Amino acid sequence: MRSRFAMYHRIDPVLPVIIGILQVFLTIGAQYWQLRNPDLGRVPLTWWGYALLVVGPLAIALRRRAPVAVLVVTLTATSVYMLFGYAYGPVFLSPIIVIFNAVLSGHRRAAWLSSGAFFLFVVAYATWLIPHRASLFHHTAVAAYLLLTLTVAEFQRVRRERLAERDRVAREEARRQASEERLTMAQELHDVLAHNISLIHVQASTALHILDDHPEQARTALTTIKQASKDVLTEMRGVLSLLRDGAPRSPTAGMAHLSELAGRSGLPVTLEVTGQARPLPAGIDRAGYRIVQESLTNVSRHAPGSRVTVRLAYAPEELTVVIEDDGVGAARAEAGLGSGNGIPGMRERAAALGGSLAAAPRPGGGFRVEARLPLPASANQKETN
Repeated sequence: MRSRFAMYHRIDPVLPVIIGILQVFLTIGAQYWQLRNPDLGRVPLTWWGYALLVVGPLAIALRRRAPVAVLVVTLTATSVYMLFGYAYGPVFLSPIIVIFNAVLSGHRRAAWLSSGAFFLFVVAYATWLIPHRASLFHHTAVAAYLLLTLTVAEFQRVRRERLAERDRVAREEARRQASEERLTMAQELHDVLAHNISLIHVQASTALHILDDHPEQARTALTTIKQASKDVLTEMRGVLSLLRDGAPRSPTAGMAHLSELAGRSGLPVTLEVTGQARPLPAGIDRAGYRIVQESLTNVSRHAPGSRVTVRLAYAPEELTVVIEDDGVGAARAEAGLGSGNGIPGMRERAAALGGSLAAAPRPGGGFRVEARLPLPASANQKETN
């Protein structure tokens, strides 16, 4: 875009020179033939005629600073040129350009009114001020000449406005997507930190509690803390790498890593899969993983040591994720639903994808989280094929 702008301004001073050369030298050729026809009433060019021929090109050089003034000066110079009886033809190049420029620069009313006034002058001149009155065809040709110029200019103006609006919409969409990406990264960081720091807290508390009586079990807890701290650093680097230009924009975690997540949660987790497991769209893949991660975090925080069952059900139209534990569900329901962003955050993730999430205590004790995430039609077609 910047290179086009620079090139546009580089060629701008060239246009007046080109138009000036064309008007002067082509008029010399035109008058050679028009002077041979005495019925036209043309007179040879004088220094005054040459001066009028270059007024338009000189005004064109200032067309961006004062488009209306340039329009008036050029049409006036052209009219005076005609009154002196000089040769017709190339002198009308400048009016075309200044009328076109006035429309593009937003001075449409001035362009149309000036063109109308110029047309009336030409009709009056060709009717009463030349030896032989011009025909209706002459007046129609002049009107067509002006209308064609105005119509093409209006078309180009509309085209520019549409392109500008398209660019504006594209920029707004890019800003919106960037904002959504920042929100996604903030949510990713929250989930990563909440899960791993909760795990570290629980394991550290366990290690301190059993350090004297069961040092080997404390060693296991400290090993879990070490691995969790390493994992949180790795995932944070993955999320923060999205901020770098050119960084890959693949999700930092997905359903394929649930076994690793369960292994480092510090809980006895059973993973069950029904249906045909398959690659999922990035948003659903990441959301399913984060829902399981947040649920395990809640278990570690509110019911440490509980047995957890994670069930994944792959259906043609949706993915169902169920997390159940046998801990103290009622007490944790109040904690999970009354404070923090764990369960509301999971609901927002599911709702953003057109799905739903239910979280409630189990009748026999413990807690149950069930998320239903719809799969797009494209994913269903791929599986069918």
